[in-house]
Amino acid sequence: MTAPLRPHVGHALLFSGMALVGVYVALSKPLTAAIPVFLLAWLRFAIAAVAMLPWTVGRGDEAPVGRAQWRRLFLQSLFGNFLFSICMLYGISMTTAASAGVILSTLPAMVALFSWVFLRERLTAQGWWAVGLAVGGVALLTLARTDGGLAGGSAIGNLLVLGCVACEAVYVILGKRLTATLSPMRISALINLFGLLLMTPFGLWQAMSFDFRAVTAATWALLVFYALAASMVSTWLWLSGLRHVPASRSGVFTIAMPLAAAAVGVVWLGERFSGAHALAFLLAAGGIVLMTRTAPDRG
Repeated sequence: MTAPLRPHVGHALLFSGMALVGVYVALSKPLTAAIPVFLLAWLRFAIAAVAMLPWTVGRGDEAPVGRAQWRRLFLQSLFGNFLFSICMLYGISMTTAASAGVILSTLPAMVALFSWVFLRERLTAQGWWAVGLAVGGVALLTLARTDGGLAGGSAIGNLLVLGCVACEAVYVILGKRLTATLSPMRISALINLFGLLLMTPFGLWQAMSFDFRAVTAATWALLVFYALAASMVSTWLWLSGLRHVPASRSGVFTIAMPLAAAAVGVVWLGERFSGAHALAFLLAAGGIVLMTRTAPDRG
């Protein structure tokens, strides 16, 4: 049995997992400039599939995967891998990394809203305020303008990133039952395989006309980092942290995602962090805190 970690170690794991999400989302922006979106997503799934081969086969104490579980795994991959990747990669190519990070931080509010719509779970007054703050932050980023144009990226780009948040919320809701019978690592490996299968026709289509010789060694290295960070490392960090921190306290650590995305956007990609970004970030942070305070303690 795993020895319990001190709380601050669990907190560090959760923060690191979300920070890594923000980093790889921001760094996917230069990747979309070098590699077409469908091909990029296909290569990401292929690299991750090879790396996660040890996770694909179930442990001896796991029951065989039933028909209903296969159906749920496919739906999780359809929304959480296939559609998520398309919306995120196309969205990040049209907006700024900082804006994408702030929009992605609306995930807790989106999950709560979808749980109310599809699962008939009760949404408290604080929960509704959190949803309102999330919507306000996205609207602020989209409408904010500077002399050079949109400060928060294009409206279409921001809406596509918001669409990937919706896909991820569906993924989270579908995953509530799977973890009761399958290990999180095997779930990640199987839905990645489904993502690879779904993306293969589109990836091959773009690969046929793509000049792979034009891709630099630095871009290949960044692609490998993106694939492993998105499919393996961030998942492991987050799940490891959840084993030692009550679920009701974990949501607040999603604030690391916009922080990391903004930092990479400004320091690495040379983006401008405007007043609109700062205010939208405060709205997102307020929504996350409200969702954390209203969540029941299941830890």
